[in-house]
Amino acid sequence: MADPIFTVLAVLIVIALLVLALSGIRIVQPYEQGLWIVLGKFRGKLNPGFNWVYPLVSQVVKLDLRTQVLEVPRQEVITKDNSPTNVDAIVYLRVLTPDKAFFEVTDYRHATIALAQTTLRSIIGDMDLDEVLYNRERINTRLRDILDEATSNWGVKVESVEIREVDPVGRVKTAMEEQTSAERERRAAILRADGEKRAKILTAEGDKRSRILQAEGVRQAKVLEAEGTRVAQILERQGQAQGLRILALGGATLDQKSLTVLSLDALTSLGEGQATKIVLPFEVSTLLKNASEYVKGGAQEPPRQPSDVRQLEGIIGEADKVLGRIPSPDELTKELSVIEKEIEDETKSAEDMANATKGKSPPPA
Repeated sequence: MADPIFTVLAVLIVIALLVLALSGIRIVQPYEQGLWIVLGKFRGKLNPGFNWVYPLVSQVVKLDLRTQVLEVPRQEVITKDNSPTNVDAIVYLRVLTPDKAFFEVTDYRHATIALAQTTLRSIIGDMDLDEVLYNRERINTRLRDILDEATSNWGVKVESVEIREVDPVGRVKTAMEEQTSAERERRAAILRADGEKRAKILTAEGDKRSRILQAEGVRQAKVLEAEGTRVAQILERQGQAQGLRILALGGATLDQKSLTVLSLDALTSLGEGQATKIVLPFEVSTLLKNASEYVKGGAQEPPRQPSDVRQLEGIIGEADKVLGRIPSPDELTKELSVIEKEIEDETKSAEDMANATKGKSPPPA
């Protein structure tokens, strides 16, 4: 009778010991690290994998070593320029020293979030609203440095902090929208005024260039016309002089009427020019008499006397004196070359000015 009881007790003891031994098994995941505490005393760290600790008297705390994401709750913050703003953020952290993270702070997650809230409120309180809106990177960097310095004593590393949203309250947002609208209207008015100003400047510049070119064309035309008239007068006077010289050489064969007509033509030609003329007196009465007889178809001309030839030679001599300033053919050719050169230079100058005006680009807008 005693033997079965002893056997049952032995089996129960073995089972209890087995259960007790199994209760000391601890499995640590690859991304975790365990802290072994025996009767309130830290005995060491448990690496990932299979671990056995003392049953009943041992406590194992597992800490996650992966990067953790903590959300900083949305809170209303007053900026430096007294603008209420709602701000929230996200904190990325990782446990580097598990024993410090467990023994140095009650709850490192809650402690980090609370520290992030107070630090964020302090940073934004020292900045204007515009700086908060446009300098998020600066806020992120400053907040991360402050949190990392504070949590390093807890064995926690703050990897990054991101401001998720900056939302001014309703009345501040309305004022900002009105300010933005007014600024855009001001810029549009400035751009319109600047465009009108540039258009008027370009129009005035075009009118000015057009008038300059038109005046230059009129001047060139007048210069060419005056040069042509002068050359024509020079050629005409040279032809008249050559004709008088031919008459002087062959005057013996001309009759008195022909000499009278040529003399009158010579006097008429002398009076056409604009230069000052000096006409020497000669036997006007004879010239008028011969002219009246020629017009009336009078009697036959008497035979030419030597005195008439001398008289004709005197007239021609006087004509040569008056026309002595007419240049020779060689001088006339040189003068025409100079005139053509001047005309060519003036034409080229006008063309260059026209091309420069066409190729000139308008000023930048």
